Amino acid sequence: MKSDQTLAVVFLSVVILLSFHMSQDIVYGYDRSGPTNLIGILILAVFLYAALALPGRRSGYMILLLGSFFAIMMPVIHTSGPGVRTEVVKSSGGLFFLWTLIALGVSGAVSFVLSLQGLWRLERNVWRFLLWILVTVAAGGALFGSLIYFLS
Repeated sequence: MKSDQTLAVVFLSVVILLSFHMSQDIVYGYDRSGPTNLIGILILAVFLYAALALPGRRSGYMILLLGSFFAIMMPVIHTSGPGVRTEVVKSSGGLFFLWTLIALGVSGAVSFVLSLQGLWRLERNVWRFLLWILVTVAAGGALFGSLIYFLS
């Protein structure tokens, strides 16, 4: 299996796990249900489009790199500070919630590495590669910061 196909398959699992995670956050009270969830649906649609329609392109790798980073951060965010609430862990869906977090982190890490490899194949020059990584991180930080600002 080619690495672009592997990346697409792994990132499809990231999209599925992120959709489960979004719904579990609503069920367990970490997030509210409402029109703001449409932003999450739009982001998942962009990630899905990048995985299916943009394989082998710089823009696809950059979008998947951002999505992978967000997937890696989900377990970090939920386990930092007070951690996962006790009532969530003891509930009937607690095991699935924790498994989703772990699987999301693992599949996000694998797709992050595969995205970096794909971007490296496109950009053999180290400085251009680092420039595109910097652009991707800056865009992701701006997106994340604006989402936090507008949703709070």
